[in-house]
Formats: sequence, structure tokens, C-alpha cells
Amino acid sequence: MGISTELGPTHEVDLPGGRIRYHDTGQGSPVVFVHGLLVNSDLWRKVVPGIAAAGHRCLSPDWPLGAHRIAMPDADLTPSGVADLIAAFLERLDLHDVTVVANDTGGAITQVLMTRHPARIGRVVLAAVDSYEGFLPKPFALLSWLARIPGSMRPVIELARIRALHQTPLVFGMVAKRRVPPEIADSYLAGPQQSGAVRKDLRLFLKNAHRRYTLEAASRFPSVDIPVLLVWAREDKIFPMSYAERLARDLPHATLRVIDDSYTFLPEDQPELLTESILEFTRLHATP
Repeated sequence: MGISTELGPTHEVDLPGGRIRYHDTGQGSPVVFVHGLLVNSDLWRKVVPGIAAAGHRCLSPDWPLGAHRIAMPDADLTPSGVADLIAAFLERLDLHDVTVVANDTGGAITQVLMTRHPARIGRVVLAAVDSYEGFLPKPFALLSWLARIPGSMRPVIELARIRALHQTPLVFGMVAKRRVPPEIADSYLAGPQQSGAVRKDLRLFLKNAHRRYTLEAASRFPSVDIPVLLVWAREDKIFPMSYAERLARDLPHATLRVIDDSYTFLPEDQPELLTESILEFTRLHATP
């Protein structure tokens, strides 16, 4: 589980296929965070406090995307299966009019979610995310091939633990412009480093991470009646601005905000601007 006290107390909930740990803090209209591949709820540690202080209940789960601690051997870990898991989480906690905030791989899953299970979702923030043909994006598509080889995830995780490599493209260098603190990197890597079952979950998701899921979701965009805020990093090395502009055209109720001096990990590089963007969006699209 994430180590950041800013995220609030830790809870667990049983869902179809296994158990999820999540942080819960604040009161008010719910905001549910969806991180990406090989990170956990600690990604949101610099965003949640400002959102909670503005009058929102912030729920930050550790989704089974490779940096979780509780293995889910019975879960459907395809992108649509993880989207269904998020929908089950919203239902199990009886959350309504939810603001879903997603980054990176979590954004691809959220696109599947909002086209399959829109009922409990009031609005969506996609902050620098996989989409269309860019799932997984080219620099990381190799992981999908490696995942087909039994035992392949252990050396990947051991390589990522080498601190000297953290700011290189092999680890965080292409997604975070600023240095990821060592204790946060350790939090991301502890689950897969300690548990073969978690590495198996990671392999299963990676083997199924294919653009057909995002392209199918995109084919349903014309029917999406949810306000969507696209927050994009102008200097993003993974997701070009053309994808943001395409999403803005294809989603009927989308707006785009561009942020400077950041890569894909907007919650790491520009948490204040991301927080400001989320709060402005929730105020603009508040339920009467």
C-alpha cells in the first residue's frame, strides 16, 4: 500500500476477483483516482490534500497494475476487467456523481470505464493518458512482449530498483521531469519485488494491454454524455499533443488545458496546476 499519510487512512474492500486497498480522506462529493502502470496511490500524494481541503471526499485505491500489495489471482485483469473492477468499487462504496481523475495507463482504463459504466460518473479528468493507437505507447510496448515470458518481470523490477537509473528513460526519465523521491519509488516497487503473485498480476495485465480496448472505447465516444477535462503536458515525451487534440474533437463535452514544465506524471511534476485544474472543472460542472 502507498506510504503517504497525505492520502488519509487505509481501508480494504472485497470486490469481484479480490480485495483492494484504498485511502479515504475528506468529505463532500467523491473524487476517485486511477493511477497507471507500475505506480500506486502515492502518485496522488501532492494532489489529494488540495482536493480534500476544497470540500471533496478523495478515494485513492491501489489498482492491480503492478505496484499493488494484495495479489488478485481470481480477477479479470484485462483493461475491460479492470474497468469493471473500478465500476464495482464505485458500486460497493455506493458512490454517486463521482469525479474520476486518471493519469497514464489509468486513463486508458477510464476511457473503457466511462463507455461501459457511466451511471455513477459525473465528470472525468484525463491527465496525460494512453488513448487510441497509443496503448501501450511505443516506449513501453516492449513490456507486453516481455510479459509473455514466464519469470520476465523479476529482472524488470530489479533493474527499476537501481537508483542510478531512476532518472534515465529505463525507469522514470521519460514520464517524470522531476526526480521521483526514493521512498516513493520504493513504494511503487515493493509489491512486485516481494510477491511473485503480484508479478503474475502485472504480467497478465501487460499481456492484455492492447490498443483494441482504447479503439473500441473511442468508437463509443459520440455517445459519452459526461464532461471531460483533458489536462496535457506540453513537453510530454510519451503522449503527443495530437492525441489530446483528437480526444478533444471526439469527446462531445471535452475541454483541453495544456500545462508547461511537465512530462506525463503531472501529479508529480505539476501537482498544484493539476489540482487547480481539477477544482476549476468540478466547480464548473457541479451538480445543481
